This record gives sequence, C-alpha cells and structure tokens, in this order.
Amino acid sequence: MTERDAQHTARRDPAVSDTQGPPEETNNEAGRDQPQEAEAGQENGAEVSTDATPAGVPEAAIPELVIISGMSGAGRSTAAKCLEDLGWFVVDNLPPALIPTMVELGARSQGNVARIAVVVDVRGRRFFDNLRESLADLDSRGVTRRIVFLESSDDALVRRFESVRRPHPLQGDGRIVDGIAAERELLRELRGDADLVIDTSSLNVHELRAKMDAQFAGEEEPELRATVMSFGFKYGLPVDADLVADMRFLPNPHWVPELRPYTGLNEEVSAYVFNQPGAKEFLDRYAELLRLIATGYRREGKRYVTIAIGCTGGKHRSVAVSEKLAARLAAEGVETVVVHRDMGRE
Repeated sequence: MTERDAQHTARRDPAVSDTQGPPEETNNEAGRDQPQEAEAGQENGAEVSTDATPAGVPEAAIPELVIISGMSGAGRSTAAKCLEDLGWFVVDNLPPALIPTMVELGARSQGNVARIAVVVDVRGRRFFDNLRESLADLDSRGVTRRIVFLESSDDALVRRFESVRRPHPLQGDGRIVDGIAAERELLRELRGDADLVIDTSSLNVHELRAKMDAQFAGEEEPELRATVMSFGFKYGLPVDADLVADMRFLPNPHWVPELRPYTGLNEEVSAYVFNQPGAKEFLDRYAELLRLIATGYRREGKRYVTIAIGCTGGKHRSVAVSEKLAARLAAEGVETVVVHRDMGRE
C-alpha cells in the first residue's frame, strides 16, 4: 500500500472528522465507538453456547482468529471497527475463557464465519488469567490466530483520558498514571507474545485505520508484510520498530537553502540524498540484509515487520530513503506500506 492508497483509505471513513486527533479510547471509546461495538457483539452472538463442536467438522471450516488487545485509550475499538468493515466477525470484550467456544461456533457455521476478531482487555480482568490457557487450547487445535497489540505512550494516554474526562479502568482511587502503570504491567507478557504491535502515540484515527487496512485487507495473506516508517530522532524512537536505521551519516539537505522547504518526497531532495557518498551503497546492502532477516522471520512465523528509518527531523533524508527502500521491498514481493511519522511537524 502506498501513501496515496492510505490517504484514499482514510477518506472512506466519513464518520470521523479529519481534524480529529489520535484514536481515543476509554471504557466507552470516547462515548461513541464502544457502545456500537458492544451492540454489534450482542447481535452477532456475544452470548455464546458452551457446547463442544460436533465431530466431523472439517479443518478447513475452522475460522481464522485475530485477538485485539492493548492499552486502554490506544485505539482497540478503532482497530476492531476497521476489521468489521473488512468483513470480520467482531466480538468486543469477550471473556478469554470463551474464545475457543467462539471459534467452535464459527466452525459450525460451515464457512459463513471464516474470520473472527475478538477484543480482549482489562475490563474482563477477572477472566484475563484464562487467556493463556485459551491460547494453548487454540494452538492444540491448529487454529490460525494472531495477536494485535495497541500501544501508546503514557503522555498520549493521559491526554486522551483527560480530554474525555473519564477515569482509567484500573486507576481506582489513584491517578490516571497509576491505572496506566497497572495496566501496562498486567499486559506485559501479552505484548511480548503479540504478532503485531502498533504504536498509536502519534497516529490519528485515519492513520490507524490505514495501518490496519494495510495488514488485513486483501483476499490472500502475503508471506510477509512490512511497514517502512521515516521518523525524526529529535521526536523520539518509534516504540513499535523492529529495526532502526540512522541516516544522519548523510549530509542534511536542511542546510541547502533551495532544498530546505521541501521534503524527501521531492525529486530534487531525493537526488541530492542519493548522490551523497555511501547512500546508494547503504540502500543496496541494507536491502540485502533485510532479505536475510525476512527469510528468518518467515521461518519463525513472523508475518509483520516495522522498519524505522531516522534522520534529525524526519523530513528529508529518512523520507527519501524510506521511499526507495519500500519500493525495493515491494519489487521483491513484500507487501509494503510507507508511513512518514514526523514529516510536516516542523
């Protein structure tokens, strides 16, 4: 998916204002998304039977499963809504102990429910200890399942909770930061097991939806999907990056007056960057290194990789290199989306 495709995807969501900030989510998803999702869960079978799947259900009938979890306020409901729009059967706040039952019911639907997304969060904390047991049960049955974890910085989460004037579900009599710390500790192990971690600290609703579309849209599941993200070191490292490369060894176009106003998307800026000693050699050798790493990722069953390319401000060098690297990966059959995190921040 190109940046233009992501923008086209964002425009398909008229219910969200273009001026809306990062995805906000509390117990009621800022008073809007979550009640809709809860209602959808009731209509689509949140009240499920505990009967076992009858004998003779073919393995091909077992639905694909995605478990959406992460920090409260990080955008879980937005991610779930995006999957619902892509045709997934979405159940919000299902107790983890009932996930295998949900999969069994999907298997009995004879292909009518081929993909299930379940939102699991601390609202069901009394049942949260059952999640690992449920995951082991699913693995023993050969169920294809993935865990998507929504992450965000403490500062971003505090701002979102304060903007909607709602308490954190775990803060009790303490402060919002106390609830965030308790939740982060509770979810630490699950985050480590996640197949895909998305940091929404600097994302708005449209950008989060574009990321979900890039990972889950399409008829066929690619072998590996990559996000190439440009960023500025002065704004901090992306917390969801698997690999980080530093472009500050190249001369900065910021100090060329005629190039300063432009970004790495400009052809003249890109040409300037790749005419510098070491730029083309870096791209060739880094692409070769990524081929080696991608082979290992596929062997280990890792389907998603986030490659962060950084420079000082995230405007010139990192943007130009990210575009070229993404094009190289796409030419080699890796489904790739480009995100310029800090471009335009100055």
